Amino acid sequence: MRITYREACRQALRDALASDPRCFLMGEDVGRYGGCYAVSKGLLEEFGPERVVDTPLSENGFTGLGIGAALAGLRPIVEIMTCNFSLLALDQIMNSAASLSHMTGGQLAVPLVIRMATGAGRQLAAQHSHSLEGWYAHIPGLKVLVPGTVEDARWMLAAALADPNPVLIFEHIVLYNVEDELDRAVSAVDIAHAKVRRPGRDVSFVTYGNSLPRCLVAADALAAEGIAAEVDGLTNTGAITLPQV
Repeated sequence: MRITYREACRQALRDALASDPRCFLMGEDVGRYGGCYAVSKGLLEEFGPERVVDTPLSENGFTGLGIGAALAGLRPIVEIMTCNFSLLALDQIMNSAASLSHMTGGQLAVPLVIRMATGAGRQLAAQHSHSLEGWYAHIPGLKVLVPGTVEDARWMLAAALADPNPVLIFEHIVLYNVEDELDRAVSAVDIAHAKVRRPGRDVSFVTYGNSLPRCLVAADALAAEGIAAEVDGLTNTGAITLPQV
């Protein structure tokens, strides 16, 4: 079955909402507008305003609400429109979500997933085109995922929601329109280990996210010259993870 990266993200959200009544999605324009990048289009009509919640323009506020909901036993998915705006919620992400488990000696867990768009390439100017996933990966207590394929986009959310700790998912805006075949035999991905996308013996490319397809193209070019390049995706083609404290 051939679908776009955007549709894979939407299917992942739909499955999460349908399979777990504790799960809800909230963020700016996720409901009536269908998401800034049309990822959540149709979900409001399907699940209603209590499960797909449009929020005010207040990243610090609704991210804090998500943390509280996670502490209360729910499974919130918070969407921040672009990763640049996540800096407005940095206190909540770094000093609360990432730290509470350590501060309480493991007595509290924050099973929160935060989705956000990342990356340049669409002429969206300074405040919409940063890539902050590498920076967030250095914050103890957070797990950071950057799906690099349609398969990753389809299945990483479920793995993130199953984790008892906060997980940030960065979706590269250039990938949303990418199409690929979705293997019906695959129903999960590993977010804890790197995956070899192409074996090789001469040189290795270690990559994630939107750099993955570029590295595969480079590996093809090298193969034409007799150089076998290995392409490794960080924790299944695009996740940077940091162990919990």
